[in-house]
Amino acid sequence: MNIRMQQEMLEANYLGKYACSCREPKLTKRLREEEPCPYRTDFQRDRDRILHSNSFRRLKRKTQVFLSPTGDHYRTRLTHTLEVSQIARIISRALMLNEDLTEAIALGHDLGHSPFGHSGESALNSVCPHGYRHYEQSVRVVDYIEKDGLGLNLTEAVRNGILCHTNKKALTREGNVVRLADRIAYINHDIEDAVRANILRHDELPKEATDVLGVTKSQRITTVVGSVIEHGAETIGMDSHIENAQNILHEFMFRHVYYNPIAKHEEEKAQDLLIRLYCYYIEHIDKLPENYLAIAKKFDEHRAVCDYISGMSDGYAIDLYRELFVPKEWK
Repeated sequence: MNIRMQQEMLEANYLGKYACSCREPKLTKRLREEEPCPYRTDFQRDRDRILHSNSFRRLKRKTQVFLSPTGDHYRTRLTHTLEVSQIARIISRALMLNEDLTEAIALGHDLGHSPFGHSGESALNSVCPHGYRHYEQSVRVVDYIEKDGLGLNLTEAVRNGILCHTNKKALTREGNVVRLADRIAYINHDIEDAVRANILRHDELPKEATDVLGVTKSQRITTVVGSVIEHGAETIGMDSHIENAQNILHEFMFRHVYYNPIAKHEEEKAQDLLIRLYCYYIEHIDKLPENYLAIAKKFDEHRAVCDYISGMSDGYAIDLYRELFVPKEWK
């Protein structure tokens, strides 16, 4: 019996009734069959593949909310991902769910996010005839783009959790935990960043929300996480009173932060930049890197160009724009 088999036996003894087992054939199925790892379970292997991927590393230079902020403490897409992972793992551990599966889904959930956050997503969705939604793109990243087109060959449970992390019910409780953890994380860390940016004060938060959830980030996260845990593992959710308060806070953030002209005043420029890059590569498809030319042959040109641009970091997209469209000084 190798180490992986020993871990599978231990897992079977401590996981709860509603957890996803790493021995579940349908949910551990991969797009391509491969030999199991002698040391890691399938979900541990998926987590490691995501963690070591190029797409994961690029998240450190992708916008969360504030576009290229000056300051070291604003969230990026990478730090958001790590906070989601931490919250999701706490919930899964308390509910005796599969923490390895939860972590893999959480680390991979935003791999397909475009540069410049949701403004970039909107720009690509407006020009790509296939449409563009970051959760679907995250699955494309792990299936067709990573490792020069080979993909990461992840299990069905992880792929499904990534796909459903925004607004769909996942096949596993672990996937549904990540969906809740994503919202818990971004609402609260975006409040903190907005206060840091001087576009929001703590005392401006709606009292009907803070009276229920708490006035500090730690209090709010503890309240909501506790409610999810107390709700139990049979159906992942929270007390309706807590959920209503969180929804009030979510709507407040859309009105006062996510659509705030001070925070978003550069977004139109970012969208124009991405659209111009998109049009350039559609007209000059031969300029794409070789692995994206292979995607163009397998799918089509629009799919390849969208894949290429959506994978860029903010800084890379800006540098490429300068190279293509900004005249250089004569030397």
